[in-house]
Amino acid sequence: MKYCSHCGAEVSHRIPPGDNRERFVCDRCDTIFYQNPNLVAGTLAVYQQQILLCRRAIEPRLGYWTLPAGFMENGESTSAAACRETREEANAEVTVQQLLSLISVPHIDQVHLFYLARLEQPQFSSGEESLEVALFSEADIPWQEIAFPTVSRTLKHYFRHQHTTPQLPCLTDTIELTDSLKRLEQQENIKQHQKSASRQTS
Repeated sequence: MKYCSHCGAEVSHRIPPGDNRERFVCDRCDTIFYQNPNLVAGTLAVYQQQILLCRRAIEPRLGYWTLPAGFMENGESTSAAACRETREEANAEVTVQQLLSLISVPHIDQVHLFYLARLEQPQFSSGEESLEVALFSEADIPWQEIAFPTVSRTLKHYFRHQHTTPQLPCLTDTIELTDSLKRLEQQENIKQHQKSASRQTS
């Protein structure tokens, strides 16, 4: 960030009075710009003991399977965001039942939350961000092709506790930046760079 969106002056990265973290602060009008984690909301939608998964049509993790989810918009609740993302990615209408997982991903400044939801009818299709959408039983989950660790952990938590009554426990967890995750992110960055370079030369 270089310029203030309020007055157009330059900003500097410093600790404002009364704070303990560096922020972008306008050098003219003293506006402080806070950068906070993004919330990603989605659903684990169940129909007759099968789970609705989407195969991603976009980067990152193009071609890998995921639960329908995406960034919250202003003015909506977390459950409304989860249902909207399910509608957009899978053209599916679901009924939210309970919060299933809440997972922090601090190295990318995100928090992922997934709701257990009921898919009333097996009616779904690929949205713009999905190559295909399908129902999977536990035995058929493509574990080696799951896009994100938060999705894997949420799926495993569900199958471990799916018969718990009257309500499943909510998984609270943190994804740490391990060496394997670092390598994965590096690979994704290389792929993105190669695609960008290819578009520029074509």
